[in-house]
Amino acid sequence: MQWCRGIDGTVDPTRIASEARRIGDPDVLCLQEINVGFTDLPGATGENQAQAIEREFPGYQAFFASAVDVPGPEGTRKQFGNLIASRFPVGRVMRHSLPWPIAKAPSMPRAAVEAVIQAPFGALRVITTHLEYYSRGHRAAQIERLRELHATTNLETAGGESDGPYQPLPHPQSTLICGDFNMPPDDPLRGRFLEAFVDGAPKFVDAWQVLHPGKPHPHTFRMHERKDGQSPYCCDFIYVTEDLVPRLRTIAVDSDNRASDHQPVIVEIA
Repeated sequence: MQWCRGIDGTVDPTRIASEARRIGDPDVLCLQEINVGFTDLPGATGENQAQAIEREFPGYQAFFASAVDVPGPEGTRKQFGNLIASRFPVGRVMRHSLPWPIAKAPSMPRAAVEAVIQAPFGALRVITTHLEYYSRGHRAAQIERLRELHATTNLETAGGESDGPYQPLPHPQSTLICGDFNMPPDDPLRGRFLEAFVDGAPKFVDAWQVLHPGKPHPHTFRMHERKDGQSPYCCDFIYVTEDLVPRLRTIAVDSDNRASDHQPVIVEIA
């Protein structure tokens, strides 16, 4: 969302919400770069954008995961991260820190937020994330962690203790993971993410490639704002586990949208 900053330089959470409703009236909304408290970003006032988005979607449940959480003025906190909002019931929610190795390049902590959505066809894990921009080494470590989270998820089938926080809830392997991966389609790390799992967990597939085989990904970044010498490319992807392929209906990129520096990606699963 670029902290709700449009190509015109205006920071406006209401516009982000209006655009989301206009292009798809989403049952589930996944956003990256939510700002809470930072005033030193261009155009930012430091408002709590997680709360602002939640207000814009009455009837939804919203879940924010701050990857960056640092001191602000007068005992406040400044946070930056990802958000999932759902009009469907939500079961277990988890917030995952991703690796932040030592590096010489600029970097910041990264996270993924996961919500088990009770979709009409059954329980579905939805994860949204935002990988490091400057450091390929960081992205490589973060890709491995996302694969690990998928392959080692607790399916909550064990018997015994079930009171309080031990309560088991639906936690399937069927997963949709999306966000800004900060890598182009031909990056070898993308190939690594799509590799099969040795333990038999369902592998990920690229929703665009499934629905548009042989067609290149539409650009999602630097479409309307870029420096000299820069070119647009796709770095925002939606992946689903292979068992969800029969449920994929449509996927599209809103190439004209100027409410952020990235283009919205819309997928329909039924």
